[in-house]
Amino acid sequence: MTKQAHDVTRTEARDALELAARLALRAPSVFNSQPWTWRITGDVLELTSDPDRRLGITDAEGRLLLLSCGGALHHARVALAAAGWRAEVQRSPEERRPDLLARIRVVGRIEPDPVARELAAAISQRRTDRRAFGERPVAEQTLTRLRGLVEAQGAYLHVVPDDRVPELAISVDLAADANYFDPGHRTELTDWTHRPAWTGDGVPPATAVGPSLRRVPVRNFLPDGSPGMLAGADHDEGATYVIVFGMTDRPVDLLRGGEAMSALLLQATSEGLATAPISEAVEVAWPRILLTRLLSGIGEPYLIVRLGYVESREPVPPSPRRTPTEVIQIDE
Repeated sequence: MTKQAHDVTRTEARDALELAARLALRAPSVFNSQPWTWRITGDVLELTSDPDRRLGITDAEGRLLLLSCGGALHHARVALAAAGWRAEVQRSPEERRPDLLARIRVVGRIEPDPVARELAAAISQRRTDRRAFGERPVAEQTLTRLRGLVEAQGAYLHVVPDDRVPELAISVDLAADANYFDPGHRTELTDWTHRPAWTGDGVPPATAVGPSLRRVPVRNFLPDGSPGMLAGADHDEGATYVIVFGMTDRPVDLLRGGEAMSALLLQATSEGLATAPISEAVEVAWPRILLTRLLSGIGEPYLIVRLGYVESREPVPPSPRRTPTEVIQIDE
């Protein structure tokens, strides 16, 4: 350990890292695939991607896998900072091990970070809400705070102007059509929306909504089934659409994009906003080019997020999660 960590025992560090990895189980991921594993050795926590959980058709390039793992990394970092632990993070620490995405080392105690505590409190509350949002707009001050948090993670946030939302809708609609007419994608969608309960993953019918009139289409997770929630009478009138993006699509930048996604979703949740990531337009090459045009060609789009307010007080059911013993390995 470093000199600053002399007062941190091996057991304390291990317990802190285990708690962080457990909280990271709640991180969002494409199709709730949770494509990561953790390994704790002494005062070090390693994050590794799980290629067996990559969506071979929907995420052929592995971009969404890296974004998902970045979300888990940010959740763990937030948990440590909120608990008063100072940690050092190495991203892509070993060139010969591309699956090893990050290494976190506990190096001492600090005062619990108040912003991290707010974000950590939102981890258990955050849900992907696919219902229609109402007329209430998202305040500019809120968007400014969200942009600052995203940039602090090494990515950027573009707020889509209202007059360009139709372009966004076209890109999402084109991607949805491409996916719908791809038998491989439909098979993959069915696989991840009809999971046995013991797997602890996938998109359960209880969180899906049926088709409805929206400003930007929402993925139909159950094209041949009955969704568990009604979309509601609204049509996303007050919704704000933002694009998380970066300068390149290198793995380390996509990982940081996932960390930025996590910061955005948790802060929005803590401020009472409903959130819904939209990944269709980044899954297919041509719609992704349209998204790049919305960014004026200055970056690589990572993910769209719909922000707004839901009139209904009915909570969104939590999505299942894998057990800690499946995801976290502790070396004694």
